[in-house]
Amino acid sequence: MDFIADILMAGGAFGAALYCYVLSQRLKRFATLEGGMGGAIAVLSAQVDDMTRALEKARAAAMVSASSLEGLTERGESVASRLELMLASMHDLPDKAADPKSEQDPEAERRLRFVRRRSLREEAETGA
Repeated sequence: MDFIADILMAGGAFGAALYCYVLSQRLKRFATLEGGMGGAIAVLSAQVDDMTRALEKARAAAMVSASSLEGLTERGESVASRLELMLASMHDLPDKAADPKSEQDPEAERRLRFVRRRSLREEAETGA
């Protein structure tokens, strides 16, 4: 019986040694940087670093753009308020300046327009 127990113990030790050898080989392949999982991890780590740097650059550019846009918005708002003030002051002005000809003859403006159009037409005919 002792002999059978020793054989089983030796078989178990040999199995454990074989299992440790297989695990060590897998670990070596896993850890190599040229290929396998170690290489993939190294590549992914480098890509994460590159993306972090690109993200920081994009944030800086966005901050600059945001501050520039904020300044332009404030400038546009101030110009809009000045335009509103000018438009409000234009409402206070009379519609037309007093024209002595139009007060005497209300048809004078229409006749002037007609004469102007007629003279333009005549100039086009004589010029062509």
